[in-house]
Amino acid sequence: MAIEDRPAPETGEPPRTRTAPAASGAAPALRALLLRLHFYAGLLIAPFLLVAATSGLLYALSYPAERIVYSHELTVPVGDRVQPVSEQIAAAREAHPEGTVTAVWPSSEEGATTRVLMTSPEVEEGKSLAVFVDPYTAEVRGELPSYGSSGALPLRTWLSEFHRNLHLGEPGRLYSELAASWLWVVALGGVALWAARRRRRRALLLVPDRTLPKKGRARTLSWHGSVGLWAAAGLVALSATGLTWSTYAGENIGKVQDQLGGSTPTVSAALDPGASDGGGHDGHGGGSGETGEHQGADIGVDAVLGAAAGAGVDGKLAVVLPAEGTGYVVKQTDTLFPVHLDSVSVDPADGRIIDELRFDDYPLLAKLTRYGIDLHMGVTLGLANQLALAALMLGTILLIVWGYRMWWLRRPTQDRVRSAGRPYPRGSLRRLPAAWSVPLGAAALLVGWFVPLLGLSLLAFLVVDTALGVRARART
Repeated sequence: MAIEDRPAPETGEPPRTRTAPAASGAAPALRALLLRLHFYAGLLIAPFLLVAATSGLLYALSYPAERIVYSHELTVPVGDRVQPVSEQIAAAREAHPEGTVTAVWPSSEEGATTRVLMTSPEVEEGKSLAVFVDPYTAEVRGELPSYGSSGALPLRTWLSEFHRNLHLGEPGRLYSELAASWLWVVALGGVALWAARRRRRRALLLVPDRTLPKKGRARTLSWHGSVGLWAAAGLVALSATGLTWSTYAGENIGKVQDQLGGSTPTVSAALDPGASDGGGHDGHGGGSGETGEHQGADIGVDAVLGAAAGAGVDGKLAVVLPAEGTGYVVKQTDTLFPVHLDSVSVDPADGRIIDELRFDDYPLLAKLTRYGIDLHMGVTLGLANQLALAALMLGTILLIVWGYRMWWLRRPTQDRVRSAGRPYPRGSLRRLPAAWSVPLGAAALLVGWFVPLLGLSLLAFLVVDTALGVRARART
């Protein structure tokens, strides 16, 4: 994704190879430093970004694909009368007596099935068996493994794991963390370089210059810079939200968020005010049954839904069934804007509201985190969000391809030994005034500590680059 040096103003020809300029002041040295950093980052980190962008594109498209592939399980003909949710749960239990029902997602729109989630030996640990029930006839339409708070089915689950860790488990997460760690650096560096270029017309900052030769490097640079400028804000947002899931940077982000009082609150479902419900109700199914099923008086899920509606919690819902010592948890799951994410817990004995949590009462940082993650996952704004993510990922793929093309076109064509594009000259860091180099060095150390994979890879770049410089001087 390397943004290259300026072409000649009128001809658009590739620049001639030259040594580091001796111009005084911070601006030339800063630009040369950015060029070299952007070149190396684009060249060496781009393969990781390419994999992340390709898998992210597939994941964004998995939402509409899921509705097509699993249309039999997800949709039914609209009937005259909706059966009680308790009867729909009973039908799922009858079809899978070996399972334990942990949650139910009642049908929230016409023609949509009810999803009954249960633990079952048929699915691997960490997933639920989703039994799809026709809300009009209480007929079981099918069953599929389900994962996550969004209820990802097998197709989307497979693509999500591929995007997250290439199906390599915990070690595979390092690839995505490395890509997310560098994405914002590459994007912001590219914006700075593109915005600082001299151009004939201001409009060429936002749109490619079509007057340049079609096969020249300058034309490719024009497309790379313009598209990169439009995509930069989205790429930085994806980088920031993606790092919240990462192994090392994510841990640091979580600590900062907790210290700032921005952790996401959860509704308490403990029947005993002094007891803890273990926080299990914040997951996709909650109430896994590890503490035992609820024993005692139970007014039933239909009465619980009525009590929750009386408390203002209705619409698109997820209901977590009670376990031993806990009550029902009813949560709104409407992530379309404006979101509806209130939740209440209900005493199964008498329908009393035990606790309630309004999304308006979330700390600001927790709200922003929720918005960011939902946008990253493509659930906010529905199809529009998913198509925007797909377009952003396609743009990222093109940026990488254009960057490698510019690197190839920049190679010395008359030197048979060196057939690849040369990096930009060394020495920019040494030419920076102390008033710039000291704060930049401190900022790099701080960011490298907070985002460890960025810091370690940057250190590796510096070590290798220094070794190559020593080798070149020795040859000279």
